[in-house]
Amino acid sequence: MGAAGAVEDAESETGLLEKARGGSLPAFEEIVRRYQRRVYATAYRIVRRHEVADDVAQEAFIRAHRSLDRFDAARPFGPWICRIAANLAVNHVRSPAAREEALPDGHAETPSAAASPLQGVLDSEARAMLERALQDLPAEQRAVFCLRVFEELSYREIADVLAISIGTVMSRLSRAREKLREALAPYLAAARRAGSEP
Repeated sequence: MGAAGAVEDAESETGLLEKARGGSLPAFEEIVRRYQRRVYATAYRIVRRHEVADDVAQEAFIRAHRSLDRFDAARPFGPWICRIAANLAVNHVRSPAAREEALPDGHAETPSAAASPLQGVLDSEARAMLERALQDLPAEQRAVFCLRVFEELSYREIADVLAISIGTVMSRLSRAREKLREALAPYLAAARRAGSEP
């Protein structure tokens, strides 16, 4: 997309936001249409369950709609709505209800094939192990890891989304990677041994 197209999209979004602030439901529905997949993906990476991610995304848009009058239209809408979704997702994972509804080991949901850049590289056994290891991470570490690895956000973007400092992003990411390395060590060792056999 050229610079003119990007400016046109930005102006279009600004116009939609202004109309939505003025009470236009069709304008807000168009905003939802544009960001629905991104917001759902942000939620799913954290909650790891499709129906919960749907609920989180819906609640994020409801809260955004209620707070449009406080949104700074000079800033992009995407990071703001994703921060709302990420915070709701983290709060859900921390809740007692989320622990009760957790799927039993070996039954973690798997996102669609297009959901992650790692999907094409890892075999089903490794994906299942990664899903379990991600599920075991504390919610705050899982959120940072998923936003960095799966959503490919920068440290600054993650800090903005979760309303934390860049130093906190880095420390949570480091702890998450360390725990995942420990959890996946047996699989990686077995894979190395299998690769070295004649």
